[in-house]
Amino acid sequence: MNSQQLVRKAGIGRLAFIIGMMLSSHAFAEAPMNTDDAGTLDKGGMKIEGTWRRDDMTRGGEALFGFSPIKNLELEVVGSLDKETGGVDNRLRGYGLGAKWVPYQNETGWSLGARFDYGHTHIRDKIADSLSTEEAYAVTGLASYRLTNGQVLHLNLGANKVDGDSETIGTWGVGYEIPLLSNLQLTLETFGEEHAGPDKAIGLRYKIKNGLKVSGAIGHGNDRNFGQLGFAWEF
Repeated sequence: MNSQQLVRKAGIGRLAFIIGMMLSSHAFAEAPMNTDDAGTLDKGGMKIEGTWRRDDMTRGGEALFGFSPIKNLELEVVGSLDKETGGVDNRLRGYGLGAKWVPYQNETGWSLGARFDYGHTHIRDKIADSLSTEEAYAVTGLASYRLTNGQVLHLNLGANKVDGDSETIGTWGVGYEIPLLSNLQLTLETFGEEHAGPDKAIGLRYKIKNGLKVSGAIGHGNDRNFGQLGFAWEF
């Protein structure tokens, strides 16, 4: 959807690192980007998105539904299933809720807004036959600068917190969209958090028809490779 450390427990730290990001604002960015844009659906608009991802030894997918009840506000819900292999057998089942408010939107120039996200994850360690849950919260400031040639710069700056953890982790993201053809975009981005190195990704987004897009991306960071395939349908 894409990697922030929200949970730090022995045996499941790396997997929770991935899912923490999934349940933060990055899960709600339009695939294949992890950096969210400062924009919302039109009032009354809806969307459905699906993503399959691989992050090192972890594979999984998520589905998202979003709608705009009033102008400049977008509400979203996401569900996910993930599995980690390679010496461990962890299964994660989670859901997240997001609200994005962008009161200042422009077709060119700056658009500014913010979002709040909540995530709840069930973590099952099948080897130890144990089950735990985590709740995470994220607040992110959003900024996008749109050029007349169709290129767009996206900036994210925020913070994540796990319920019961005294530490709040700062997060950031920088993304850029470049039109290659009338229906094809190149996406470039780097994103990360405190106490970790940056992740970098490159992707493509292809518009099949108005409202329907497919995408894919690959990336590297923090001694691992990751990638994803996805679709987005706005209606």
